[in-house]
Amino acid sequence: MTEMPKSEDPSSHSEQGILLRGITKRFGSHEAVSEVDLEVYRGEFFTMLGPSGSGKTTLLRLIAGFEVPDAGTISLRGVDVTGIPPYQRGVNTVFQDYALFPHFDVARNVAYGLRVRRVKRIEIAERVNAALEMVQMTEFATRRPAQLSGGQRQRVALARAIINEPQVLLLDEPLGALDLKLRQEMQVELKRIQRQIGITFIYVTHDQEEALTMSDRLAVFRSGRIEQIGPPSEVYERPATEFVASFVGTSNVIEVPYGRAVLRPEKIEISNGPSADGRTCVAGRVIDVAYLGMVTRFRVCLDDGNTMTVARQNSSSGSQLNAVAPDSRVMLSWDLNDAFPLTSHSVAETQLGAQAKGAI
Repeated sequence: MTEMPKSEDPSSHSEQGILLRGITKRFGSHEAVSEVDLEVYRGEFFTMLGPSGSGKTTLLRLIAGFEVPDAGTISLRGVDVTGIPPYQRGVNTVFQDYALFPHFDVARNVAYGLRVRRVKRIEIAERVNAALEMVQMTEFATRRPAQLSGGQRQRVALARAIINEPQVLLLDEPLGALDLKLRQEMQVELKRIQRQIGITFIYVTHDQEEALTMSDRLAVFRSGRIEQIGPPSEVYERPATEFVASFVGTSNVIEVPYGRAVLRPEKIEISNGPSADGRTCVAGRVIDVAYLGMVTRFRVCLDDGNTMTVARQNSSSGSQLNAVAPDSRVMLSWDLNDAFPLTSHSVAETQLGAQAKGAI
């Protein structure tokens, strides 16, 4: 059986993956992507996260070669591929609709790219078997797409993409059509496969849970620009801007002595009585209680008129919170060190500022 390439440590960035410099793309008067600089490391699972219309899918299409930038360059492993057509870039794309051939069985769907390239039949058979084994679809090789579940079709599309051994695999919201349970299972599977084969994955989604669960690093997009880049824990715990704080998870933006800061709901204690000394305390009234399984979420209207969201894990130690019902008077408290200061500048604004400073 043909062996797939081994996984590389994404923390080792000695080899360049994808490098974008000053990428801009316009559709008429609308600037979908605006002067984006981005480096994706070789062997990395990188996610582009943002709301609809933020430019992430357009940037993915630019990397794939389906669109041509109006300005800027795209390099793959040190080679400028800006003007090179998609089929010569060593890049494959998996779309949300999978685009499987309905009249082919699973094995022929997976083999299609190799057949087009006129690879020898015996090698095709070996590589198809290896790809199907990797995505755990060997026993379904003779079935047609209509006989498969959504998750199984997603696996076939993935096998068809990786069998060509691309340098980069682009995934455009491939789990969007799946139900929640299956989507969560496939998140784990995609990460396992990426680690096993070591190919650079660039994943596009508007789902923050997918981005936090799967990524080595992620970029948060807004209006064609990047607001922040970093590991999931850094983007969540230390959001650079108020937009990132509100888009990635739930957050409370509060005033602190050094300016504005973000305070995550799980950092706040809620009680019916006084709080421990040394903590910031505010009083208010509960206006909503929502049981969410692992956590209970409280919405509290403070005495100053502002509203805060609090999340508490549902454990045996939290049983006293059963008494916290709508309209209850409560005390909220937190450690000031848990409030992370916000800046007013995105990554793009910081880059523009640095460029302007260098031009002086």
